[in-house]
Amino acid sequence: MINRGYGEWVRDFEAERERRAAVGDPQWDRGAALDPALVRSLQRFQVGEDGDGSALIGKADRAGDPVYAQAARLFVAEEQNHARMLALLLTAGGAETLAGHWSDAAFVRLRRLLGLRVELLVLMVAEAVALRYYRAVRDGAPDPLAAEVAGRILADEERHVPFHCRRLREALAPLPAPARRAATLAWQAMLAGAGAFVAVDHGPALRHLGLRRRRFVANVIRSSGPLARAMSTAPAPAGSSPAGV
Repeated sequence: MINRGYGEWVRDFEAERERRAAVGDPQWDRGAALDPALVRSLQRFQVGEDGDGSALIGKADRAGDPVYAQAARLFVAEEQNHARMLALLLTAGGAETLAGHWSDAAFVRLRRLLGLRVELLVLMVAEAVALRYYRAVRDGAPDPLAAEVAGRILADEERHVPFHCRRLREALAPLPAPARRAATLAWQAMLAGAGAFVAVDHGPALRHLGLRRRRFVANVIRSSGPLARAMSTAPAPAGSSPAGV
């Protein structure tokens, strides 16, 4: 999947949009029994998903590839759909969404510091953590509606990762090999720190899901090597994704 042209990514995003429309939403009216710790955790993740993506879209437009920019818009639309589903899940569980959270505000400021390359590197930290988090909710949430929503989001995130890896590989390719290595090592360190922060901040929810903090962090760190290689090395065969993701 990583070595496809961006036109194929546009078609992939559009096909997924049509598939979602045909399948429809989960059955929100059945309600959800959500543990208070999971509610607090989902509220923070919902804030993180709920952005307009204007900074990323603007940088994608300025990158000079209109097909990639179109794919980036479709990616943002999927992230916004995640925020919508999480909000409806919280409502089904009798909870409200948050207006904002300091951790998300800090993350957004960091993403917007420099150009598209830095934006995507920081975004990939969030995507890698999200893979482990939504997998934990899908597999560990006692409530079937929560598990279904997490499974839907996880399926999207697993498609998003190779999309971003392809663009980052193109962005890092002009750098000398030592600079590429330094960039991916810095990214891995940032991911490890983010994983540790989420493990602490969302510890009660992870415990409710049957996942220890240390295990969560170890899972996040283990994923960093294959992802770093996917960002900085030759394309994988079509239809594949980074090992260990």
